Amino acid sequence: MSEPSRSEPPAGPPAGSRRPDLARYAGRAQRRRVWFRHLAKLTRLDLWFPHVPLALGFGIAGLILLASIGGSGLSLHALESIPARTLTAHKVAIPSAMIGIAMITMSLGLLLRSRFSWGVAIVLTASTLVVALYFRHSIFSVLAWFDAVLLLALVLSQRSFTQSSLAAGSLFALTSAGLLLMYAVFGALYLGHEFSQPVDSLATALYYAVITMSTVGYGDITPVTAHARLFTVSITVLGITVFATSLSAVVVPVVSGSLKRMMNQKGNRMKRKDHYVIAGNTPLAAKTYRELRSRNQPVTLIFAQAPVGGEYEEADLVIGDPTDIDVLRHAGAEAAHAVLAMRADDSENAFIVLAVKELGGKAKTVAAVNDGKHVARIKRVHPDILIAPQVLGGELLAMALSGENITGDFVMDRFLHFDS
Repeated sequence: MSEPSRSEPPAGPPAGSRRPDLARYAGRAQRRRVWFRHLAKLTRLDLWFPHVPLALGFGIAGLILLASIGGSGLSLHALESIPARTLTAHKVAIPSAMIGIAMITMSLGLLLRSRFSWGVAIVLTASTLVVALYFRHSIFSVLAWFDAVLLLALVLSQRSFTQSSLAAGSLFALTSAGLLLMYAVFGALYLGHEFSQPVDSLATALYYAVITMSTVGYGDITPVTAHARLFTVSITVLGITVFATSLSAVVVPVVSGSLKRMMNQKGNRMKRKDHYVIAGNTPLAAKTYRELRSRNQPVTLIFAQAPVGGEYEEADLVIGDPTDIDVLRHAGAEAAHAVLAMRADDSENAFIVLAVKELGGKAKTVAAVNDGKHVARIKRVHPDILIAPQVLGGELLAMALSGENITGDFVMDRFLHFDS
């Protein structure tokens, strides 16, 4: 009798067949990152992107908003003789002019990477978007789309605006005072007949706005209706608020700048010469830093972002991109005893070695390798010492499990690769 046929599972892809695909995908992603870094360095992307395009876009949005009042016939010369009640025809033009001027002014703050200007820009762009969606007009339809894209770009570029700028604070103070003055003048003209002495000219409205904003209040012009009284209260409250906010916007950057200078002086007490520069915040970099400090060796750390607390509170820190020659020069790399590239990305470690060699000087270069496939590639940049602890760990474990003999020379040869 023939044996019953056994059902065999359908043939599928062999185990691990996906690994080459994943490796190729990872390799392509790595090459794209390297290509982008090269492109960013060639175009000096960090010097102008994204704050310059956003500042230009924000200013253009303000100009579009100002252009929207072109057909309203609003002008300072006309306001000298226009009765207050006719200002109802300009209910779109007045807020558009105020927001448009504010946007053009705040675009200068965006050029300075001001965090404060970025926040004001978010509020103004959202306000402009609301105005554009509320009023049905062809130019407002274009502005709505433009503002929607600009608002998204501002939100996505949040991390690019980190500066506390005195110039941006001063711009905010001037813009806030100007906008409040426009609001007070136009509001007084609009409610002109609701005061004890009618406000029927631009000069009278300006006079009333200034004495009310400054809380002087001579009493020669007083509100007699509920609307006029609420308007006067709003001017008084906004005047005090704008004054206090503008003062803080100017004073805070000054105080912050003084504190930063004090901290930098404290951090730069160490003479950056014949020292060690460690670029990276990996476990290997942290361990190397602790061992060098335990031997009373001077160490300067280069981090992409400032660490919070921990063991680095008293460390000599440089915040920036260690592949940037200016950052390395600030860390004293050309006068260092050695520069250790110990970031998690092997390509960045290679770029650091190249940058140090471009600086010249006497510093030796040490490059850490996190992936064994990159050892040969990083050797091409000729670091003085190449360290591959993760590669060695797997090999030593396999040798120990197999009962192979492990010598000190073998460990040093695999752990440290010296450039010949």
